[in-house]
Amino acid sequence: MTPENASQHCRQIMLMAPVVPVLVVKDAAHAKPLAQALVKGGLPALEVTLRTPAALEVIREMAAVEGGVVGAGTLLTEQDVINAKDAGATFGVSPGVTPRLLDACAANDMPLLAGAATASEAMALLERGYTVGKFFPAEAAGGAPALKAIGSPIPQISFCPTGGVNLKNATDYLSLPNVLCVGGSWVAPSDKVAGGDWDGITALAAEAAQLPR
Repeated sequence: MTPENASQHCRQIMLMAPVVPVLVVKDAAHAKPLAQALVKGGLPALEVTLRTPAALEVIREMAAVEGGVVGAGTLLTEQDVINAKDAGATFGVSPGVTPRLLDACAANDMPLLAGAATASEAMALLERGYTVGKFFPAEAAGGAPALKAIGSPIPQISFCPTGGVNLKNATDYLSLPNVLCVGGSWVAPSDKVAGGDWDGITALAAEAAQLPR
């Protein structure tokens, strides 16, 4: 997969809704009802982070949910890419980026939303042919003002800011011309997931789906 095709694929996913839930799921039994709740609320694009032993099974379960588009987050190595694709992930997300990871994603036809936090990192992605990226860690890297500043000289790249993004500050990012969507975990809080409060999660997703952009 070429960087251009990868970016086009990721752009389409990012435009599905203003928020991509960032999910850290510890119990695969929660995967299907959680995905159904988020999709029902209007958030079809889901990022399952590879931070728990259950993550790959969670991706498998969520990939079977109608209306959902499931990606794997926290891709760090070539093996992560292979495992994620085998589990059913249709896109990948990484906190940063290396040439080896980009090569692995290209070789395995995995569209990547690669992390960048500085102008130099954004330029490196653009040099490789990528026109979408993940601005991470968004708040720690300077928030919406920093991303706006990067967008002035490098308007060719659009971003999904993630890291410290919540309902209160999401619109600060979504109002920027170089932002397509935001990523956040607030739509699936751990207490609601653990308690099986799927209606509550659907309500949070519906609220997030109405954010203006």
